[in-house]
Amino acid sequence: MNKALVIVESPAKAKTINKYLGDNYIVKSSIGHIRDLPTNHSINKKNNNLTKNKIIKNKKIKYINSMGIDPYNNWEAKYEILPGKEKIVDELKLLAKKAKHIYLATDLDREGEAIAWHLKEIIGGDHKRFSRIIFNEITKNSIQQAFKKPGELNINRVNAQQARRFMDRIVGYMISPILWKKIARGLSAGRVQSVAMRLIVERERNIKAFIPQEYWKLYINLLTKSKIIIPMKVTHINNNLFKPINLKQIQTTIKLLEKECFTVFNYKSKITKIKPHAPFTTSTLQQAANTYLGFSVKKTMMIAQRLYENGYITYIRTDSTNLSQESIIMVRHYINKNFNKKYLPKSPNKYNTTKNSQEAHEAIRPTDINIIFEQLKIIEIDEKKLYQLIWCQFVACQMTSAQYDCSTLLVNANHYKLCTKGRTLHFDGWTIVIPMIYKKNKEHILPFIKIGTKLKIQKFIPSQHFTKSPSRYNEASLVKELEKRGIGRPSTYASIISTIQNRGYVRLKNHRFYAEKIGEIVTDRLIENFYELMNYNFTANMEDRLDQIALNNTKWKVMLDEFFIDFNKQLEIAKKNPEIGGMRLNKIVITNINCPKCNKKMGIKTAITGVFLSCSSYILKQTERCKTTINLIPEIEILNVIEGDKAETNALRARNRCKKCNTAMDNYFIDNKNKLLICGNNPICDGYILKKGNFLIKKFQEKILKCDKCNYEMYIKIGRFGKYMSCINEHCKNTRKILHNGDIAPPKEDPIPLPELKCKKSNAYFVLRNGSSGIFLAANTFPKSRETRAPLVKELILFKDRLSKKLHYLTDAPILDNVGNMTLVRFNRKNKEQYITSEKNGETTGWFAFYINGKWIENKKINK
Repeated sequence: MNKALVIVESPAKAKTINKYLGDNYIVKSSIGHIRDLPTNHSINKKNNNLTKNKIIKNKKIKYINSMGIDPYNNWEAKYEILPGKEKIVDELKLLAKKAKHIYLATDLDREGEAIAWHLKEIIGGDHKRFSRIIFNEITKNSIQQAFKKPGELNINRVNAQQARRFMDRIVGYMISPILWKKIARGLSAGRVQSVAMRLIVERERNIKAFIPQEYWKLYINLLTKSKIIIPMKVTHINNNLFKPINLKQIQTTIKLLEKECFTVFNYKSKITKIKPHAPFTTSTLQQAANTYLGFSVKKTMMIAQRLYENGYITYIRTDSTNLSQESIIMVRHYINKNFNKKYLPKSPNKYNTTKNSQEAHEAIRPTDINIIFEQLKIIEIDEKKLYQLIWCQFVACQMTSAQYDCSTLLVNANHYKLCTKGRTLHFDGWTIVIPMIYKKNKEHILPFIKIGTKLKIQKFIPSQHFTKSPSRYNEASLVKELEKRGIGRPSTYASIISTIQNRGYVRLKNHRFYAEKIGEIVTDRLIENFYELMNYNFTANMEDRLDQIALNNTKWKVMLDEFFIDFNKQLEIAKKNPEIGGMRLNKIVITNINCPKCNKKMGIKTAITGVFLSCSSYILKQTERCKTTINLIPEIEILNVIEGDKAETNALRARNRCKKCNTAMDNYFIDNKNKLLICGNNPICDGYILKKGNFLIKKFQEKILKCDKCNYEMYIKIGRFGKYMSCINEHCKNTRKILHNGDIAPPKEDPIPLPELKCKKSNAYFVLRNGSSGIFLAANTFPKSRETRAPLVKELILFKDRLSKKLHYLTDAPILDNVGNMTLVRFNRKNKEQYITSEKNGETTGWFAFYINGKWIENKKINK
């Protein structure tokens, strides 16, 4: 073979690059990492090779075998081929033997460098046969230029990646067993994730400790001679800020102001400029996509990766706001051609970057400014939205400032001063390319009024308010805080946020993070026993040291040794009994509530599944043990449905305080008639209060509805999985789910049996179900068999007589797409509607059709 082998991580990337290279290259994908430290599956195999006695005698062997690294022997690592990657490795080795040269064209970050190093290690052979290819964008020119100047593997960046990986594994594998033993099963810790978790827990504590204070605002609508109404706010009294705290003070002020004369004593007006924001870095893209598009950080990175691999945008993992000279020339030419000259600054706009940013990298931008989002050859609407966001930000960052005419009107009324402000757009500048959904500032026109003009009272508008607790983090604000404190790197934020949710330490509800009780307990114990590890500065400094390793200014194994010596000392102390400084236990708090099965006392317990009541006899021997538990539902979940954003403030105002330690108490519902108040300092404090009443039915009176099965009334209930509506008819077991936004789910339809359609993975047959995600085929033996798939249109036509009338429109859809592929039914979650698409070899073809105004309309613009 006279061809060269090019190895990348992604099949999509391989496909795109293959278009730009000639016949002398073979482009193959490794599909991500091919080698890593041992997985759980391989750990079990290794432990089987050791006798139990030997493992018990020497715990070091247990740690080394499970972690795959030996911190006691110069950090020797035992990498393994990842399960399922054996065939890919064999194919790459075979192609490498025949290739005249091997190009490692993985991503340009540390992770990409590490993948390239693992590929080189596995393939083996003369190192002169390998070259490292780096490019910031997947375009024809960029690819061809990169292959003209191949480089070598940067082992320092590989070492930085290994140092991070080793530290993370040490922390996770050595702390987690202690958490299992001392707190609850299934827990784990992470070097960076646990520190991020601390941010959310501390914010949770600040919110619970916050006491809302009442205050009032007083607005007065004043009339000019020309009958123009001007809303004014009372701001000062006797040159001090006007801060009324109750209605009585407002009423007194109104009585005084009714007799006063209102005179304009100042009118200010000036032009203010607002500069465009910098082009996107990884973190600012994540924040903007979450704020404006509602995308999670994980979703943003997945979509951005696809855009990059298809050649639409530059590399997405960057902390630099730099732009190449070619891209600046490109965008300035575009602005000059498509906009008035006023929109083009005399010289390019420059932006400051963070001190540790890699200046060789570019900000995230389109590879071709002339490709607007309507021209993208992709089906996913979310991909178009994210591309539009990146395109607009890139163009805007090189345009002139927006200018606003800001005016301030000041009015005197004896001892009182009133103020109002206006703002109108003077010149739109860079905002011309930003869609309206990104414009937050609304115009408020304030007419010019001469100083000395007398104004009359038209109306007093008092309003009651309460001070608000610190805002909960959403994904955007959490990413901003992580970046501000130097915790992790932008490329790791998605995994950090996913991990703390998957572990059950936090929950994301209504786009806000809530710390679970188990997350608070774990965070407290880690701070007590691993204070340095949980310190924000320590984590940020460690990121700086990793950067120094990548620059070859620090030896990676020396840094690991220093870290492990201190960490191991803390670890040994944490293992000890709590009485001598060890990690405190997660004790059960016994209550006066009797177990419904054995009549013994129930206790408050916290686990990874949440806070619940557990029978106190569970700690007894297996034969005497009672496993009864009662689920507890946090009251805030109910209040969020009823009161929305006011729930947090109202809950804080109405909260009870523990009589033992004066800590704010957390409220939980046991059922419709029982509420349990638990000290927020649980399990350290055993304070609790049991209240009885008719709580939920009173709160959810508006939710009462008629049963769709028997026409009896349905009432709110709480079950194992939260709130739901249940029929009061004892002979009717009908229920309706209550969705996260408080809406009641539509009535459930009985599945339609289709015994003619056999399952492939079992002897079961399919039934047609209609759920919150549209119709789908599922095995009739669920949950024994969990096989599901989308129904074909031709199958629905075949069984039309069994379908409900509201589904008949699906049988009018085309059976084949425009090139003869079979069509199937999918569901659009955003628009809550079924649509028709087609697939070939398991991949979407890009053809689809929507039901509009009684007809199926095909999309023919992006057919493949």
